[in-house]
Amino acid sequence: MKNASLSRLTKNQIDRLGERLRKGDISEDDHQLLDSYRRSFSGSYEDVFGRIREQIGLEPTGRSAKSTNSIIEKLRRESIRLSQMQDIAGCRIVVPDLPSQGEAVERLKMLFDNVSIDDRREQPSHGYRAVHVIFEHSGKLVEVQVRTSLQHRWAQLSEKLSDVVDSTIKYGGGDRDVAIILGVMSEKISSHESAEARHLEIMASDEEDEQIYHEGMRLPNLMNERLSINQMLDAIGEVIPRMKGGKDDFSD
Repeated sequence: MKNASLSRLTKNQIDRLGERLRKGDISEDDHQLLDSYRRSFSGSYEDVFGRIREQIGLEPTGRSAKSTNSIIEKLRRESIRLSQMQDIAGCRIVVPDLPSQGEAVERLKMLFDNVSIDDRREQPSHGYRAVHVIFEHSGKLVEVQVRTSLQHRWAQLSEKLSDVVDSTIKYGGGDRDVAIILGVMSEKISSHESAEARHLEIMASDEEDEQIYHEGMRLPNLMNERLSINQMLDAIGEVIPRMKGGKDDFSD
C-alpha cells in the first residue's frame, strides 16, 4: 500500500491497514497512511460540529480526530475494524439532567439522515453511562457523546484514576477495589438521576395535588443528594490515588 492515495483506498484496504496496526506490523508508510486517514475526518467533523452549534443551539466540545496512538490502542484492545471505528472524530455535549439529555438526543437526530444511537445508560460500559449519537456524513462516522453533568463527572473521575492509578481502569481492568467503587458510584448516579427525572415529570403533570405536594417537599432531599454525590466523587478522586500509590496531584 506504499504511497497509496487515501482517496483511492477501499474499505478492505483500510481494514487490512487496521489488522497490521493491531498486530504491530507497522511500517512508516502505514503510520503515514493512518495519520492521513484520521485527518480525513476533519471536514465531516467540522460540519457536524457547526450544525450542532448553529441549528440546535448546543455547545459541543471535542476534537476533530483521535491521535494515531489512541486508534492503535483501541484496535488492539477491541475486536473492531478500522473502517467501523465510530469515534475517530467526535465531540461531547454535557447537559444538566436526564430529561435534558433525552431532549438533546432528539434534537441531534434531526440534523442528518444517517444517524444511529448507542444508549449506554441501562447497560453501561464498565460503569460509563451516556448516550452516543453517531452520524454518517460524507462517508465518515462522527460520534457525539451526550452526557448529564453527573455522568460527565463520573467519566472524568474514571479517566483520571486511569491516568494516576492504572490505565486499564476505564476499560474494566486494573484494581478490583477501584472498579467496585466506580461501579457503586455509577449506580448511585443512575438511581439519583432517575428520581430527579420522575420528580420533574410529576411536577409538570396534572396528577393529584397531594402527590405533587409531596414531590415538591422532596426537592430539597434531591438537591442534597446531588451535592452529596459530587462531594463523594471529589473525595474518591483525592483519596484513591494516595491509597493506591498514584500521583498526589489530582486536580483538573
